[in-house]
Amino acid sequence: MSRRDRLKGLFDDTAQELAAANYDEPSSRGSAGPVRTMALTLGRMEEESRAMQEALLSGERIVELDPDLIDSSFVRDRLADQPLDMEDELVQSIAENGQEVPVLVRRHPSDESRYQIAYGHRRLQAVKLLGRKVQAIVRQLDDTDVVIAQGIENSARRNLSYIERAVFALNLELKGFERPVIMKALSTDKTELSKLISVAKAIPADIIRSVGAAPGIGRRKWIALAQDWNGMTAARLAKLIGSEGFMAEESDRRFELLIAELARKEAKPEPTEYDWKPKSGGKIAGRIKSAGNSFTIALKTGDAPDFGAYISRRLDELYEAYRAGKLQAGE
Repeated sequence: MSRRDRLKGLFDDTAQELAAANYDEPSSRGSAGPVRTMALTLGRMEEESRAMQEALLSGERIVELDPDLIDSSFVRDRLADQPLDMEDELVQSIAENGQEVPVLVRRHPSDESRYQIAYGHRRLQAVKLLGRKVQAIVRQLDDTDVVIAQGIENSARRNLSYIERAVFALNLELKGFERPVIMKALSTDKTELSKLISVAKAIPADIIRSVGAAPGIGRRKWIALAQDWNGMTAARLAKLIGSEGFMAEESDRRFELLIAELARKEAKPEPTEYDWKPKSGGKIAGRIKSAGNSFTIALKTGDAPDFGAYISRRLDELYEAYRAGKLQAGE
């Protein structure tokens, strides 16, 4: 069998295997639009298989590169790195059979002595772990090409979780990419892309980072959280997400703890009520009531009918004295 026929068979088999894997794998992103998303993803996988096949069969040269000279993409798509180890199936396969499919790289846009990967992140990581050179195709690619190739890799092999897709979409928009490009990179449509970006915008980045990828938490739950979010929520969650116990949990469990904390009703302080009379004596008296954020003073002025007006005129002065005391105390 010629090299041309062998390569063609390899890529045909790869496309079929990836399509079958993607078809059988349970979705972790919820059930909205599954048929549409599946069709987009399978179409993109077939497109990439053809593109790589044509590149190799047309004589595009495969070179060996030092993995240490290849940098990751300029835009992150995962919330946390997922390192491989020697027991990983991909590492074992390359150790036994060699690297059968090359990675795709470009010259680094800001350092001609280095490269930047567009496709094959996990293969690069596996080869580096084995201490080998990486088989690569070096191609002229602009930023849009890199983003789309990165999206193809995620669709075809190890899907991003819903929140990772949302953050990836927002990051691309913030970097100036037009929505049609982002739609192509994520194999999604206009409506779903709008939802992804709105979720990533609504929930603060530090909260998302604290929860992590949450692969088992799908579209519906993240959208519900985004819709219920408000400005006071993050402060309430600070103690939870900063605790060692929270960070020790798996990512899905951290999401559940977050939701449980938000659902918990904060205990309201018991109202207090007491009487006041001046130590120096007199017929003036007051009734003071405190309940949460409410504080009231009711005065019976007795022999000091203008005392209430006196207090009112000095509220600004009293408040500034209060603030100065807080600042001095470092609060």
